[in-house]
Amino acid sequence: MLDRSSILFITLDSCRLDTFEAARAPNLKAVGPMHRAMAPGNFTYASHAAMFMGFTPGVAAQAEPLINPKFGKIFKIAGAGFPSKGTEFLTVKGHNVVDGLKRIGFHTLGVGSAGWFDPETLTGQNLTRDFDRFFYPGDVMSLGKQLRWIEHQLAELHGQRVFLFLNVGETHVPYWHEGCAWSKDNPCVPFGKNNDADECRRRQLACLEWVDGQLAHLLQSFAHANTVLCSDHGDAWGEDGLWEHGVHHDVVLKVPLLFRLQHAPLNVEGVRSQASQRARGLLGRVRDRLG
Repeated sequence: MLDRSSILFITLDSCRLDTFEAARAPNLKAVGPMHRAMAPGNFTYASHAAMFMGFTPGVAAQAEPLINPKFGKIFKIAGAGFPSKGTEFLTVKGHNVVDGLKRIGFHTLGVGSAGWFDPETLTGQNLTRDFDRFFYPGDVMSLGKQLRWIEHQLAELHGQRVFLFLNVGETHVPYWHEGCAWSKDNPCVPFGKNNDADECRRRQLACLEWVDGQLAHLLQSFAHANTVLCSDHGDAWGEDGLWEHGVHHDVVLKVPLLFRLQHAPLNVEGVRSQASQRARGLLGRVRDRLG
């Protein structure tokens, strides 16, 4: 069993909000209440770069920590000009969340399916170099390979504190999964003339439901720890003449956000914050007695 403060962070690449809502996905939906959030970016690199800086998808109109990262982040990078607000789940110091977690004793594991995570490219290195170990399978639809790699890594780190990031690609165009009954032709091509919104919807939904079954064991292994689940963005399926992602549109930016956060690790910033709160409380009681 992993340390209880371990964190699983899953992104369903390109998965639309309405797809997630319609899906029979009991394992994914058991993570926690689903929040109808807005993604921090409209394509994979931008969204993940923002999330690795603590800007997970959020609901701007809801003044609640973790649901709205502006009010209180799940992962907060604290610095001289950006102190902790006391509303965060976890506060770290580093040049991104992954680096910050390493500094407080996490083993950081990453698996990315989208080409933006290819560590052989300079852009891919921006997203992957801070992980202790990162696996890029070389194919967007490779969840089986990803899960086998993860299983091996977690077995080696039994009982230790782990941050595991998993980017799932089966929900990305062309919406295909191992063993499915359709080809890898793409029904969602930007500026395409033969796109099919109904087929996009059918395929992405089927892929998500397949992914749900594949992730059951991994989700269960983190049931005693912490899990964050979201999409990095959605896809347009003909709305206002738009297809796929990389454009600002509601259907591209609307994403599901779910989390189960139970055991925040004790870290230096947290200790300071707790000490500061205790000191302020003591000072207040002293003033009450004197006044």
